[in-house]
Amino acid sequence: MIVALIANLSGCKESERFEINYSDTTPPGKPVISQEYKALYGGARIYFTPPEDKDVLTVDASYMSQNGKKFWFSSSYFSDSIDVEGFSDTLPKNISVYAVDRAGNKSEEQIITVTPKEPAVMRIANSIAVKPGFGSFYLDWRNELRQVSNIYVNYSYHYNGITQEYNMIYTSTDTVERKYIRVEDIPETTPISVNVQVEDRYGNICGASEETYIHLIKDEKIPKDKWTIPKTNDSIGGEPQGDWNGYEGRAEKIIDDIVDDGFIMNFGITPAGKGRTGNMKDGNLPCNFIIDLGEEWEISRIVTHQRDAANSTTNVTGRGWYYLHENVGIYSMYIYNDTFSRWDSIATHKILFPPDLPGQQYRVMAQAGDMAYLYPDDPHFSAPTRKFRYEAKYLFSNDYTGMGVIGLSEITLYGRRKNN
Repeated sequence: MIVALIANLSGCKESERFEINYSDTTPPGKPVISQEYKALYGGARIYFTPPEDKDVLTVDASYMSQNGKKFWFSSSYFSDSIDVEGFSDTLPKNISVYAVDRAGNKSEEQIITVTPKEPAVMRIANSIAVKPGFGSFYLDWRNELRQVSNIYVNYSYHYNGITQEYNMIYTSTDTVERKYIRVEDIPETTPISVNVQVEDRYGNICGASEETYIHLIKDEKIPKDKWTIPKTNDSIGGEPQGDWNGYEGRAEKIIDDIVDDGFIMNFGITPAGKGRTGNMKDGNLPCNFIIDLGEEWEISRIVTHQRDAANSTTNVTGRGWYYLHENVGIYSMYIYNDTFSRWDSIATHKILFPPDLPGQQYRVMAQAGDMAYLYPDDPHFSAPTRKFRYEAKYLFSNDYTGMGVIGLSEITLYGRRKNN
């Protein structure tokens, strides 16, 4: 009973802190600020002891940025520290710290000077690398702190007497990011001017003061008129051709240059219960699609197209099945080595897509095709080969772990002829 009485009295006293319709004009006492702070990336953690006033609700901190904006941060009365962020550099900064009571009265402000670590926006900007590629250039950057940042990419080039200028914005939240920017049909001799800047949520901007000039690496679409595919279960180098003739699907439609768009049902699909050899009963993956190019090529990149579940009688204005269900989310690539009669592994690629977009945007992205370089970190051509193997490994379903029936609309390859 004594313990219960103490608890009730304590609860009553604490509830007074949050009473409504409370008003007074007496400011609370000052929090005791420790001069020992922890430097953060673009900020600092300030330690304090709140005043004894029974009506104190928060301990707040604020500062004025270089662009004249005031930023405010708040920490609960029950905390012992407050994080202040958003600094644009590593110079010393003055921060005001004060207590606020439930009537909105502020205590006398105290000033603490901190020296922050390198801000996230600067770290991202310093990590950006612009690299030329095939039919595109791409940007790599790191965002270890995973702070929301905007990446502004401005690029231009002059071709056929016309100057083309483009502006793009990417939002960065992942630790490591790579963005491809397609620039088709300009020669290797045409320079592309690229300028990149990074902005954080506090309005700090950092980036290159000078433009970067790059030249694309020229490749071409490998014509499909000489392409052939093995029959189901026929093997090359010990690897069998999968069965892509299930239901309404046909294997030859994967290389006919016609993309399924919901109106035109044009794709290959594996039968239920069959897999790698067409006879397995434990699932469809992994499953090969082998292509004989008809002559030797040095391959540079691949563009794949997904199938949609819709047909001409359904609504094809939304997302459909793009980036969902039976479409391939992860695949591996191989080229055949005639000298050693073996398949040489090239790379495994995961098709990434931004989440939470309108359904129509997914449709636009999918119908444009998903491009991947055979050597994404160092773009170059493969060794000469006549045979290419696409191995479907996982579907988009169940967060890239899906197994079962596989759908694929089109495979397109780029490169250059041998000895070109």
